Parts: sequence; structure tokens; C-alpha cells
Amino acid sequence: MDINSRVHMLIGSFLLLIQFGLSQDSLKNALPSKWDLQTCIDYAKKNNIQINSLVLTEKTAEQELLLSKAAKLPGVSGNVSQILIHSNNTNPIVGGFQTQASFSSSYGLNSSWIVYNGGYLNDVVKQNKLNIQSANLNIVQEQNGIILQITQAYLNVLLAKENIVYLQDLLKTSQAQVDQGQQEYKAGSIAKVNLLELQAQSATDKYNLVTAISTERQNRLTLKQLLLLPYADSFDIVVPDTLMASALLPTLDQAETQAMETRPEIKNGELAVRISQLSLAEARSGYYPVATVGAGLESGYSNNISTDYLKQIDNNFYQEIGLSLAIPIFTKRVNKTNVENAKIEVAQSELNLKGTKTTLEQSVEQAYISVVNAQSQYDASIEELNSTKESYRILAEELKVGAANMVDYLTQRNLYIQALQNYIQAKYSVALDIRIYEFYTGTPVKL
Repeated sequence: MDINSRVHMLIGSFLLLIQFGLSQDSLKNALPSKWDLQTCIDYAKKNNIQINSLVLTEKTAEQELLLSKAAKLPGVSGNVSQILIHSNNTNPIVGGFQTQASFSSSYGLNSSWIVYNGGYLNDVVKQNKLNIQSANLNIVQEQNGIILQITQAYLNVLLAKENIVYLQDLLKTSQAQVDQGQQEYKAGSIAKVNLLELQAQSATDKYNLVTAISTERQNRLTLKQLLLLPYADSFDIVVPDTLMASALLPTLDQAETQAMETRPEIKNGELAVRISQLSLAEARSGYYPVATVGAGLESGYSNNISTDYLKQIDNNFYQEIGLSLAIPIFTKRVNKTNVENAKIEVAQSELNLKGTKTTLEQSVEQAYISVVNAQSQYDASIEELNSTKESYRILAEELKVGAANMVDYLTQRNLYIQALQNYIQAKYSVALDIRIYEFYTGTPVKL
């Protein structure tokens, strides 16, 4: 490689690096610094691989519809042939053989149009229209699954963030108690073992805080991976002012009715039944005759004829039109087998729809039970937190004046921490369960 080639290669590589860096910067600038739940959902709908794959499937179904509509139109084809023949022929005058070349050409235009086929082409068009609707419902169904995954991951991040806040407050309190304990120990007010217990509790709080920070970081990574973000940029979420959902939830009967009317899996199952019924109609059309209208224009030329080219084209020009009827008489059980298989497909699609409805009913009922249980646990966690918090406050005050011992204080503190953890967990569990339950009724997920 000469010096000029190397210089050109280096310049090209440098320009590619600049272009790559600019594209990365533009993509980074296009992404928000903090993501709320709706932004996460919108981004996932646009960039999720499974969703985009289903979008392409829908486009394929659209092309199949256009093709089936075009099949009802007349087909037109043209043909042109040019033939050159070189041969040795007998010379009738002087005898022997002579070399002779002949040239001929032919031109044609043909058309055929199926005018009747037992409704097969019309049924195919109807079926392809339903296939497009089904493909769209598959997209919605996949989006629903992604929405629930993102919502759960988003709430897990919020839970971890709130847990960090509470643990930071506990650590500040325990550190202040260690500082106070050191002063009291120097003054001889408490024993060495009491100071060590306070220091151990502070170390435990610090460890719990570090663990909570690690958990929050891992939960953010999980959400980020669900979104398929392209590179390791800074990623954080918006903390909403409140997690409270609608106070009045639909009853189980109302939820099941709304789910049956709105969920895409039910509509898709119903479409599958209709599609299979059209397949049955298509199979039955095999018993009917197929009527086709055909037409053609033909002409030709040969240099073996003394007439000039245009005159030959005119003389040889002819037109034809005809009607052909293909009548199935004995198809070796092909049509009967196709019909029976189509009937089985109809029965299978109806059975699948019944199974889908049963599964949805069970899911809605489970979601309802989860909401009821989560709400009860949340209410109980509030009472537990309030009582343990007050007991912890009282013992902390008594410890300051020497009216309580360290063992009772630490025991009550651990009860308070446990109650606090239960409250946070119950709070986000009920928030998630309510939104899942409402989502089954067609209510969009939002915080």
C-alpha cells in the first residue's frame, strides 16, 4: 500500500469516527434526562423489537390484501418471438444443397379473467382484511404486555428510591445517637457496651443503605434494559407526587364484562373464528365450477413470404375470445378433505376462543383478589407503622433520660424498621395491583 492510499484510509477512518460521534451525540441529546412512566411506555412502543416485528407482519398482511384484490382483475400478458432458422436445403434447379436462412416473428397479447369461482376470490379478500385486523390486535396485545412489564419495573425503582430516603433518615438518627452516646460515655453516663451497641446499629443502618442504593441501581438497569436504550448513558426516572389510584374500583362483574369487550386477545380470538369460517367457505368453493373469459390478439411475419412486413402483419392479424368452464367431477377426495380440515379449524378456533375467555376471567379474578389483599395489607401496614413509630419515639425519649434500657430501645427500633419496610412494600404492591386490575378493564396505566 502506497503512502497516498494510507493517507486516504486514515482520513476516511477519521471522518467515520466523527460521523459516529455526532450521531451518538444527537441520539443522546434526543433522549430525556429523566423519564416519566408515559415517556417510558411511548419509547418502548416505538423501539421494542417484538412490537416492530409485529408491525412488519401487519405490513405483510396489507400486501396480501392488495394481492388478493388484484386477483379479481383480468390478467394481461404479451409475447414476442423472433426466430432465425439456418439450414441446408436441396436446390431443385441445379441439384445439390444450398445454405438458406429464414427469419420469422410473432406477436401476441392475451388476457384471462375469472368471472366465477364459487366466491373463492371474494372470500380471500374478506379473510385478508380480517388478517390485517388480527395483526393489529397482535401489536396491541404485545404492547399491553410491555406496558405491564415497564410499569412494574418503574414502580420497583420508585420503591427502591423511597426505601433509600427512609434509610438515610434512619442512618442520620443512628449517627446522631452514636455522637450523643460518645459524649455520654465520656461523661460516664452510659457503659461501653451501650456505646458499642449504638455503633453496631449505625453500621447496620449504613449497610442497609448501601444495599438499598445497589438495589435501586439494579432496578434502574432492569427498566433501562426493558426500554432497549442504546448505550450506558445516565438514566433516571421522575418521582411522581402521589401513587394514589382511583378510589372507586369497578366490581369483579364489571371488570370481567369490560375486559371481554375491550381486551385484544378476545377480539383476536373472535377474528380467528371468522377467519376459519372463511377458510371453510373457500374450501367449499372447490366443488363449484370455475368460469374464465379469455381473449387474445396474434400476428406474425416471415421472410419466406414475398409480402412486405406491414402487409403480413395486417394479413396475419387475428382476434379470439372465449369462455372456458372447469367443472370438478372427481378430485380424488381433495375437496372433501379440504372441507373437513376447514371444519376442524373452525372448531379449534372456537375452542381457543373459549379457552382465552376462561383464562381472561381467571386473570381478572386473580387481579381483583390481589387488589383486595394488597389493600388490606396496606391498611394494616399503616396501623403497624403508626404504632411502632410512636413506641419507638417514646423509647428514644426515655433512653435520653435513662428511663429505658438499650435492649428494649434497639428491639423497638428493629420493629419500627420492619414496619417501615412492610409499609413501603405494601404501598407499592397496592399501587401496582390496582393499575393491573384497571388495565384489564381498558383503563390506561398512569401515575
